[in-house]
Amino acid sequence: MSVLDRIGQRLLFSFDPETAHGMSIAALRCGLPVASPPPRDARLKVSVCGLDFPNPLGMAAGYDKNAEVPDALLRLGFGFAEVGTITPLPQPGNPKPRIFRLTADEAVINRLGFNNEGHAAAEKRLAARKGRSGIVGVNIGANKDSADRISDYERGVTRFAPHASYLTVNISSPNTPGLRNMQAREQLGELLSRVMAARAKAPAQPPVFLKIAPDLVEAELEDIAAEVIEKKIDGIIVSNTTLSRAGLRSASLAGETGGLSGKPLFERSTAVLAKMRKLVGPEMAIIGVGGVDSAETALEKIRAGADLVQLYTGMIYAGPTLPGRIVAGMVRFAEKERLTSLRDLRDSRLDHWAVKTH
Repeated sequence: MSVLDRIGQRLLFSFDPETAHGMSIAALRCGLPVASPPPRDARLKVSVCGLDFPNPLGMAAGYDKNAEVPDALLRLGFGFAEVGTITPLPQPGNPKPRIFRLTADEAVINRLGFNNEGHAAAEKRLAARKGRSGIVGVNIGANKDSADRISDYERGVTRFAPHASYLTVNISSPNTPGLRNMQAREQLGELLSRVMAARAKAPAQPPVFLKIAPDLVEAELEDIAAEVIEKKIDGIIVSNTTLSRAGLRSASLAGETGGLSGKPLFERSTAVLAKMRKLVGPEMAIIGVGGVDSAETALEKIRAGADLVQLYTGMIYAGPTLPGRIVAGMVRFAEKERLTSLRDLRDSRLDHWAVKTH
């Protein structure tokens, strides 16, 4: 971590996590921090679902909930940025406090509950960036009190298809009651059918990804894989936050409800990623998320079957220069190993991870 990162972290950690998050968004809106552009290297390029990513590292959903700073995130070195989760109507989310730093574990527990300004506000911002380069995905969700949650996802597809490089259907947050039930096969089949029908009617038809939880058992993963293949979904994002608290050192906060992210999620999410790669085969796109905080952990996700990787919590602990450092580390690795493409790494430790329990 650089001196600048250390100073920034000390300042932000003197505030409660949600205030610090708001300050970081405000800083990015103002053009801070200024990061050196990361190296652009042909060996890091990835082509997935008709999109050409300059490097495989992305900012995960949950940070830029209202599509305020996607271009600023790209300038930090990310190859792509995912905004949201965005629901049709604005909603405040769950009562505060609802974000907790588990510093000893380099982890976070959140129970935000899809707090966001709604479709209209995000669409206005995304429409304003029309013509700019850079891959920006839009993560869509359902309102907590919606009478028809699948309809909320259809509305998200219709609204954001013209503005999104890709769309992510998020049914795996643990902080909206009943949302994860949509991962069950019958509900999932209906959801994906209606989502794909909505995309077929849209003037633009971006790829659709499904974001799943890391707490699913083997039979549930098999059902999801079958539905995703049958409904011709373009890809899967593995994974959202976990309800597990295994092995945490921050005992005083481990009892807080919500989803856990950060370093402790790495093994669980990577094992689920590899199992899903085995189930869907080599062609489907998979984005690996969970515990990525270095070039080494990002590369290991690729070895376990990921085409692309995302991070969020890692940057809370390692600072805004982290994406640039990871990308530079990937370049050094490709140089050292004489790789023509990082793609050559994919699946090289698939069997190792796929047999792990999670």
